[in-house]
Amino acid sequence: MKEIIADMRVQRPMNRLLQGDVGSGKTFVAMCAMLLAVDSGCQAALMAPTQILAEQHHFTFAKWLSPLGVKVGLATADRREEVADAQIIIGTHALLYDNVDFDDLGLIVIDEQHKFGVAQRGKLIQRGVMPDVLVMTATPIPRTLTLTIYGDLDVSILDELPTGRGKIITGVRVKPKISEMTKFLIEQLEEGRQAYLVYPLVEDSDSVKAASVVEEHPKWKKRFKHFEVELLHGKMASEEKEAVMKRFRDHKSEVLVSTTVIEVGVDVPNANVMVIFNAERFGLAQLHQLRGRIGRGEHKSYCILVTDGKNPEGLAKLNILAGTIDGFKIAEEDLRLRGPGEVLGTRQSGLGGLRFADFLADTSLIREAREVAEKLLREDPGLTQNARLKARLLEQAEVGNQ
Repeated sequence: MKEIIADMRVQRPMNRLLQGDVGSGKTFVAMCAMLLAVDSGCQAALMAPTQILAEQHHFTFAKWLSPLGVKVGLATADRREEVADAQIIIGTHALLYDNVDFDDLGLIVIDEQHKFGVAQRGKLIQRGVMPDVLVMTATPIPRTLTLTIYGDLDVSILDELPTGRGKIITGVRVKPKISEMTKFLIEQLEEGRQAYLVYPLVEDSDSVKAASVVEEHPKWKKRFKHFEVELLHGKMASEEKEAVMKRFRDHKSEVLVSTTVIEVGVDVPNANVMVIFNAERFGLAQLHQLRGRIGRGEHKSYCILVTDGKNPEGLAKLNILAGTIDGFKIAEEDLRLRGPGEVLGTRQSGLGGLRFADFLADTSLIREAREVAEKLLREDPGLTQNARLKARLLEQAEVGNQ
């Protein structure tokens, strides 16, 4: 907060990345920054990647800030609430368009920034007059690459979790018996806990061999006949999705059979079990995000990764996740698998044009390169003394524009 406040108090617009693991408290930090903007007479906006997450943020911010007299609006494709006179507006991509009016937009917070394209982030920033910008990610990037990929951003790292969090136990299960899994889940439900059952597909597909929520939901209703089992997926109407989530938050249902629509931001401290089916079909970062939906309360939590075991690489990936809950370590393994993306362009995966012998081992070389670049720009901001470098950068920018 000290770093963010210092940025917001100078004339130069803030351009800061808040990087922290799932459940580390980024939302609370963002709210404090937005309150500072409101206190100075400006509006603040938060853009979230999904309607469910935007609505949850709206619910949470309104609960926290209404007693202070701060008006919080919501703007999504399907819903508008108190936007006209709101001091804080929370929304989805709907914030990018002219049908949401801003009055002196002083701070923009972009949640789960990796879910948005570079152009989308730029479009929202253009809706204010040189606003402060805080981008947040719960998919940690290895510290080695943060130095380079976010060379244009100041970086704050939240690397601790709030106190009072329960332990998360992660296990990989190859073709487990459904009867044994059902027995374990019922034991947890009878203790008053709640569970997520996550599938990769909404409906069964001829081309993809994986289970779907629509097919599996009735089966789980039969297995858990003494409990309330609900269905959640992205094809449902927004009002229906929010109603399902509200009932789950209020503990009026015990089990949520869902797709990855719950991946980011969903916060139900009483939910302590997650079973991810066909887990090998998900990326490491996505699995880590999903697992972050549990372990948010005081109870010991369990994440079960179910796989058929046929893909050795997929199995190795799941064992990495089972071995650690440290998002930074997971990000390094994800980097080895996927590559760091394109540093001087808009592509967000693959090896791009960054030339280092080993992205993870060459930390000192990456740090030295950044220090040299910063020194060069301080001494020659227009690159008038470095014509070849300037020409090369202009050439790269032209390629990026194409």
